[in-house]
Amino acid sequence: MISKITKYLNRQTNAAPLAVFRICFGIMMCFGMIRFWYHGWIETLYIEPKFHFSYYGFEWVKPLGNYTYLLFVICATAALMIAMGYKYRLATITFFLSFTYIELMDKTTYLNHYYFISLLSFVMIFLPANAYFSVDNIFRNTSYKNVPNWTIDAIKLLLGIVYFYAGLAKVNSDWLFRAMPLKIWLPSKYDIPIIGNSLMHQDWFHFAMSWCGMIYDLAIPFLLLYKRTRLFAFLMVLFFHIFTRVLFPIGMFPFIMIVSTLIFFDSGLHKKIIFFIKNVFKGLAPKGTINFKAYYSYHFRKPVITMFAVFFAIQVLFPFRHVLYPGELFWTEEGFRFSWRVMLIEKMGISTFKIVNSETGQFFYVDNSDFLTEFQEKQMSFQPDFILEYAHYLGDHFTVQGHKNVQVFVESFVALNGRLSQPYINKEVDLYQQKESLKPKDWILPFNDEIKGL
Repeated sequence: MISKITKYLNRQTNAAPLAVFRICFGIMMCFGMIRFWYHGWIETLYIEPKFHFSYYGFEWVKPLGNYTYLLFVICATAALMIAMGYKYRLATITFFLSFTYIELMDKTTYLNHYYFISLLSFVMIFLPANAYFSVDNIFRNTSYKNVPNWTIDAIKLLLGIVYFYAGLAKVNSDWLFRAMPLKIWLPSKYDIPIIGNSLMHQDWFHFAMSWCGMIYDLAIPFLLLYKRTRLFAFLMVLFFHIFTRVLFPIGMFPFIMIVSTLIFFDSGLHKKIIFFIKNVFKGLAPKGTINFKAYYSYHFRKPVITMFAVFFAIQVLFPFRHVLYPGELFWTEEGFRFSWRVMLIEKMGISTFKIVNSETGQFFYVDNSDFLTEFQEKQMSFQPDFILEYAHYLGDHFTVQGHKNVQVFVESFVALNGRLSQPYINKEVDLYQQKESLKPKDWILPFNDEIKGL
């Protein structure tokens, strides 16, 4: 076993796939930052709100006022430098830190693909993605034809985890046997040309989409791995992500996944892509020659391999942390985030907060629109950690205003995946006295149904 592992770790492969992946990743991330700015989302999501929801342990990460724009400039510049392969290590570290900071500024904007980009950019810090076809090659007058095979496999493994775990998450009774929440979402797409009126209201189509989505996610990593099925699998990737992009406003994620899956193809395709890029920019080709070396070798190989082993062990185990919590996962959402559970639930809620003087019993209700944007209020209304953090914010706010003996209660009702709404939070519990932690939140009321699944 040890000899097989050693042999695998010493195996080399052509560096072209890693170079193409670096270029595509950098270009798409740069475009993503520009797109975010262009749509005015920096202003509406990070600067205008009076209050921002924080991740547990990262309460110190806050928007930087107008300097938030500078943060996006830094992130976009680092992404462009990654694409060019210019000062690659510094650029990748800068991108990882700036993008992750942006992601952590407000929990309201959480998306699985933001988390994926943070993980991927962290992995790329330790990969020799600038070993071939990069500006760094010009300045160092050295290029490497081959890189360790495991450096490319690391990206494949991360992509495989994302897909496979998304498929496992779909193995639940709501998704497979109730076609929820697709049965709620798809009928609203009636205006799509050709298929809108004919398919979007059909029960059989809702179930077909649910089952096909589950099978696709579970199977696609394995189909991409094998050469005989790779082209078919890539065509499936194209169809699936383009179709979901048409149906749902999920931003850059479909295109990121399409481009990322090119890493599964042999080096021949990537050499052709590089040849095409060379022809486009042949006028910018540097004078002189570059010394080519056969193999890239790590200076700190053992620590990097050890780090990757620990990193991927965490990625395999972390999505199952929900088993440590009681109650229905889709209801409590304890352990729901960062586990590749994509588009599985449709929750609607209403949460009304009551500020009480514990000594006199006097109280008043809060108008949430005085403190939250419409988007923030919607997300807060059905997520318990949001509700708790907002309760503390209200308690602190009214205490500073001079109110005495402040207590904060909430009357909350939530509907999950087409069910009738039911009480969500114990309205007798003073949330101002509850502390955020990794422990189960016993003030979440029980779910009055059962969802079977992994």
